[in-house]
Amino acid sequence: MSAFPVQSPPSSSSTKSSAWSPFYAALSPFTSTYNRFSQWRSDLALPSPGSIENLQKEVKSTHLTNFIFDGARADLTKTLSANPAFQVTHSFSLASQTAPSSYNFGAVFANEQVFMQGGVDHEGSVNCRFNRGWSANNVTKMQAQLSSQAGHNMIQLEHDYTGRDYNINAKAINPSPADFSGIYVGSYLQSLTRNLALGFETMCQRPTPEMTEIATSYVAKLTSTDKSWIATALLQQPGILQATYWQKLSEKVEVAADLQVIAASTRRDAVATLGAKWDLRMSTFRAQLDSTGKVSALLEQRFAPTFAFIIGGEIDHFKNAAKIGVGVMIESSTLTPEEMGMPVPPQPPSYP
Repeated sequence: MSAFPVQSPPSSSSTKSSAWSPFYAALSPFTSTYNRFSQWRSDLALPSPGSIENLQKEVKSTHLTNFIFDGARADLTKTLSANPAFQVTHSFSLASQTAPSSYNFGAVFANEQVFMQGGVDHEGSVNCRFNRGWSANNVTKMQAQLSSQAGHNMIQLEHDYTGRDYNINAKAINPSPADFSGIYVGSYLQSLTRNLALGFETMCQRPTPEMTEIATSYVAKLTSTDKSWIATALLQQPGILQATYWQKLSEKVEVAADLQVIAASTRRDAVATLGAKWDLRMSTFRAQLDSTGKVSALLEQRFAPTFAFIIGGEIDHFKNAAKIGVGVMIESSTLTPEEMGMPVPPQPPSYP
């Protein structure tokens, strides 16, 4: 038996750990600071601010800008499946003052991870959307438009990440891998308190490899604690300010205001818009008034779960012009009441 103890050689893991120890020691102040900052943010329990793209979602839902139309229109929708959701739509538009008569065939498919929407009109123009949710926080989006007219083709690639108290979005419009021309947009929105969120959006336009234009916009969002009102501000270069305010007065009434101010060297202008929306049991009514002399209203009356009638109108007092639009929406389904989730009335007993 040997009088001297036999020492085993040091393991490779202990050798690597001792070699990286000075590096870890140098980073220790930074990691500890980051951990304290993360713990401080976790203790604040800040809410998610949403994305800059949806900054004015409530105001746009209350105002008529995305809903008003003129002429006659009809939307015929047929639901083919509930899970996954699959439906097709035939849309007709006639006698419009601003656009010729048109027909569009569209289809929608959606499940828990994928959303697909596509349409083709009577001229052969195709538009489509594709959303893929990788997780609850990561969503990749794609939009495309193909047309026989020059300059009307477009493709947009986008990725959206929603953190615990922030949102990051990056998109590319008509990107060219060869010379990196196109439009590139990146945005970041961060909650500073439970009611205030600040962020920015930077746009880089490269129509040609030799020409690059960069513009940055700054945004602010103020939300009440009970989510009953939201105020936003968007400052664009050069000298363009847009401020909005939305408030939910009751379960059925919402009001919204929008102010756009242009204070550029070549143009000075301002437009204010006030709107309201009433959600009744079987109908929705919207009304809007702006500083350019336009008064508009839209009524969507649903007589049955599968049939709705729409009528809207706009009067421009300064231009002495008016337009009116009427439409119908008809929905049909091949699903049974059980598949649609509707209650089935009890059947009377049968007697021999």
